[in-house]
Amino acid sequence: MKILISDNLSKCGVEVLQQHKEFQVDVKTGLKPEELKAIIGEYQGLVVRSETKVTADILNAADNLKVIGRAGTGVDNIDVNVATQKGIVVMNAAAGNSVTTAEHTISLLMSLARKIPQAHGKLKNGIWDKKSFMGVELAGKTLGVIGLGNIGKIVASRAIGLAMKVIAYDPFISKEVAGKAGIELGSLDDVFKRADFITVHTPLTDETRGIVGEAAFAKMKDGVRVINCARGGLVDEQALYQAIKSGKVAGAALDVFVKEPVPEDHPLLTLDQVVVTPHLGASTNEAQDAVAVTIAEQVANFLSSGAVAGAVNVPAVSPEALVNISPYLTLGGKLGAFLAQYFNKPVSEVTINYSGDVADLDVRPITQAVLTGLLKSVSARVNQVNASLIAEERGLRVTESKSLTAQDFTSLIEVSVRNESGESKVAGTHYGHGDLRIVNIDSYRLEVIPEGHMLILQNDDQPGVVGRVGTFLGDHKINIAQMYLSRNRAGGVALAVYQVDSVVDAGTIAELCEVQHVLSVQQINL
Repeated sequence: MKILISDNLSKCGVEVLQQHKEFQVDVKTGLKPEELKAIIGEYQGLVVRSETKVTADILNAADNLKVIGRAGTGVDNIDVNVATQKGIVVMNAAAGNSVTTAEHTISLLMSLARKIPQAHGKLKNGIWDKKSFMGVELAGKTLGVIGLGNIGKIVASRAIGLAMKVIAYDPFISKEVAGKAGIELGSLDDVFKRADFITVHTPLTDETRGIVGEAAFAKMKDGVRVINCARGGLVDEQALYQAIKSGKVAGAALDVFVKEPVPEDHPLLTLDQVVVTPHLGASTNEAQDAVAVTIAEQVANFLSSGAVAGAVNVPAVSPEALVNISPYLTLGGKLGAFLAQYFNKPVSEVTINYSGDVADLDVRPITQAVLTGLLKSVSARVNQVNASLIAEERGLRVTESKSLTAQDFTSLIEVSVRNESGESKVAGTHYGHGDLRIVNIDSYRLEVIPEGHMLILQNDDQPGVVGRVGTFLGDHKINIAQMYLSRNRAGGVALAVYQVDSVVDAGTIAELCEVQHVLSVQQINL
């Protein structure tokens, strides 16, 4: 079998693959897209870092490709959907650069507090200037950490070692787990209002894009400082620029940007209060060696024996079992993703009930799919292989139950999430031929196709509400694709699901909440 390494991979990773005599390993870096497309059909394995863009065009030419290994965390440079359609396993090496990225965050934290890059630059230019670079101590200050995955937890522990107080927001970490690490758990608003320094460590999703933006800056202390070593787009760059110019934010340290390389005329580069590095979070010899060896071993094991580890698009089941279980994997992922957005609060316990035909299957991969959907907005490394491990790391109690007795449907999956203050649940079924439905939301019975953009409304069960909501959406050029209605009793509280053609902005949702008899509005994207 032939394996192509198309980016610069640490020598130790190349050697792992070369030790397998059944592989022909070719290292060809710097290939242009048309050059890669011309040769990719020869290969069963492809190993990349971030430079190679594995597009749909290239994948459609990859007739023999079985696996793509990404030496790193993100797979943004790989069209995972097309790879999945073609039966190509996509793997990453998610944990190898956690320490390195956390250490870079701490480096930027210190640089920001003591204005080290600015002072360095001036002295290198021959100017001895002590007065312009008055800094602040870290000891006794409060660090706000948004996202307590692997990297966030390491950053928090290092900050505690520097005598900082740490308050963190993560909807899937229990207070018990955070408390044992010496971390105070709070709401996102708590972090914004109380922190002297704020660092963000979440994946980039529709929900987290711009999480540190104009509204967040308005809640922060005057003189706050912001760090982003995670993903460009988590911090609204224009809003950050304005917040620094106004004096609200004392400074920022950024390793990642929306557009990379950063344009020379980027406004943030003009500000002395901003420390920048060119996406160096994972750039240490140790991290590059670790991810190279990890991905080489995963690719080699898969091509040699079919063993799946670190896959982002394939459950750990045999091809035979996958045929029967595949629709339920999709349904489970949808139910988990729905609840993550619908409950929208920290979760301490997850319960999954299987009844009917589905209970006769090995449901462990379905549970993994549910947890993957539930956790994907807070963990970039979650997939159907490691979802249970990440749930355990975050202190989630996961319970399964099975009943072969069918209820109202031939097969039913019901997922409940809860914490000390409340509970929400959703149930779904599979009618056959890929026809999936959500059939219960909390105590409301209805049938919703789990896809696209949804607005979930609760309203007083009064005449005219549906009409007023429809008129409002029409006036705001929001097209309704489907609508589902349910109520528990006449004159009580009704629930409506509006499937719309596009994402609705936060301002419009706030206006919709003011429509007469509308009690709440939530946006769900599946």
